[in-house]
Amino acid sequence: MNDDDYELVYVCDGSGKNKLDKNKKKKKNDFVEIIPKDTTLKMRIEKKGRGGKAVTVFYEFPNNPPFFKRLMKELKNLCATGGSYKDETFEIQGDQREKLRGYLEEKGYKVLG
Repeated sequence: MNDDDYELVYVCDGSGKNKLDKNKKKKKNDFVEIIPKDTTLKMRIEKKGRGGKAVTVFYEFPNNPPFFKRLMKELKNLCATGGSYKDETFEIQGDQREKLRGYLEEKGYKVLG
């Protein structure tokens, strides 16, 4: 086995140094630029597995997690509810379709669902 076949992540030789290359993390420039008029957000309501409570879910959006985490924070503040960002979807508690659709279309996004 070559040294190039694997990557050293951590060494426990007593030095306590993390050998992970910090430069390999995704840079901000690696993400897709989000232009609201060219971005379509898909929205749906889910109840299954949530004790009958509705959740508004956005899914299949372009790859830019920092941008969508900020957008999700705005949407949670608008609706005065909680939510979460996970598995490339974000969820807002409750059936908030009308409120969110109006707000996002006002910002220039296309909303489906």
